[in-house]
Amino acid sequence: MDARPGFHQSLALLQKELQQMGESVEDLIYKSVESLAKLDEKAAQQVIQKDDLIDDYLTTIDELCLRLIALQQPMASDLRIIGTALKIATDLERIADHAVDIAKITIRFAGEELVKPLEVIPQMAEIAIEMLHESLLSYTERDVHRAASLAEKDDRVDKLYSTVMQELMGMMGTDYHRNRQLTHLLFVAHFLERVADHTTNIGEGVIYMVTGKRKDLNV
Repeated sequence: MDARPGFHQSLALLQKELQQMGESVEDLIYKSVESLAKLDEKAAQQVIQKDDLIDDYLTTIDELCLRLIALQQPMASDLRIIGTALKIATDLERIADHAVDIAKITIRFAGEELVKPLEVIPQMAEIAIEMLHESLLSYTERDVHRAASLAEKDDRVDKLYSTVMQELMGMMGTDYHRNRQLTHLLFVAHFLERVADHTTNIGEGVIYMVTGKRKDLNV
């Protein structure tokens, strides 16, 4: 018989909120890059507006974590689960901020045409979203191997980032407006590289939660 039904019910609610937050953040990253590729200002505005929803998730998860600690007398292993959830929520909020950053760049490009169709940046976004999805599964399934596999995908994002930097910097010349757009596209690539880094942070948290040992996936 479950000796702590209240604790496990609260923990299930915490994990449900975290999963919903993660799905919302995945959607924001996808839509922010899509809005940039299509120069869709309306879609970009929608990404920015939904940032408040992510902040609300963070507040809810923070309160659930504090309530679990204060009222349920968690054991050491429980504290790792709760602490990891809070850390994941913080990383998700920062990832959402990067989606907003990308959407704001789309708005800055209003009335312009892209200097070239986006190719590598959507590839970076696709891998980053896949990483985010996998990291959240690793948390709900307590899957250390799935969490550790994020390192290889992070390497792929880093290589694509290097490719974008070389390509865009090689296109710069004396045209101020062209250089301005190229610089902002470099920012977009950097934001996506940071998304991947935050996702590996989630993987590191899962590994610590399950094993009690810290592992650096950003090497």
